[in-house]
Amino acid sequence: MDGSIARPRPMLALGLRLLAAFALATMGMLVKLAGDRGVHLAELIFWRQATAAVLIAAGLALSGRLALLRTTRMKTHGIRSATGLFGMFFTYGAVLLLPLAEATTLGFTAPIFAVLIAMIMFGEKIGPYRWGAVVMGFAGVAVVMQPVSGDHQGVTLAGVAVGLMAPFMVSIISFQIQDLNKTEHPWSIVFWFAALSTPAMGAILPFVIGPHDTTTWLIIGAMALAGVLAQILLTAALRFGSAAVILLMDYTALLWASFYGTYVFDRAAPASLWLGAPLIIGAGLLIAWRERQLARSRVQSGE
Repeated sequence: MDGSIARPRPMLALGLRLLAAFALATMGMLVKLAGDRGVHLAELIFWRQATAAVLIAAGLALSGRLALLRTTRMKTHGIRSATGLFGMFFTYGAVLLLPLAEATTLGFTAPIFAVLIAMIMFGEKIGPYRWGAVVMGFAGVAVVMQPVSGDHQGVTLAGVAVGLMAPFMVSIISFQIQDLNKTEHPWSIVFWFAALSTPAMGAILPFVIGPHDTTTWLIIGAMALAGVLAQILLTAALRFGSAAVILLMDYTALLWASFYGTYVFDRAAPASLWLGAPLIIGAGLLIAWRERQLARSRVQSGE
């Protein structure tokens, strides 16, 4: 996977992803707050994408760097935009349907899905270590989400299904962004994602938008800004490090999600989460360790 990285700088990539994890956790908290105040999911996504497109275009124009948005891969940007928009519905939906800590924990299964995608789409051979990680990770999901019958402290089957689709889409998008990073600037990748998806959400907006008070508008604005910052940090991180390794920093989001859940939503994480989360995180760590071992083997063998 390292060969697909545009400019390898692993420590910078880890730092950027660490900041992205905080921004994403904060965005999730704000999405949930806005949802609790009656803001529709589609409206949240519209404002998130429109804000990104406007701010990035304005910033680059003022700094005389609009040329960074030039691209010869508009079709690839279009595919990434469609996939990303689809993924946003699941990501935001998981936050609205599940308690914040549980939604965040399910997001940690992204490395597990990345292994399965590498096997199915790229024909990569998966050995016992990574298969063991896959089994461990989904065992952790079962622990976190049990019992699954009915509504268990805000956890529902529908929420779990949406929560698992979100990291599945994240893993697909990570591969797409790594491919785009070979030729495109991070600003270009983030801008075209926002610019191409905003009109689609704008067509839906008249059917879902409603009146909001000042506080709700401030929450929507803060959510959009946190989302833009997170997207830029995520994209830049993938420019400097492999997805399999830097995804490790996402685990710190659980600390922020638990903090927000306790002090913003008055809902402390249950014991089942703290029993299952280590299994999911351990699976990700095992995958990352195995990826490093395989990368070293390929270098030593001259592949």
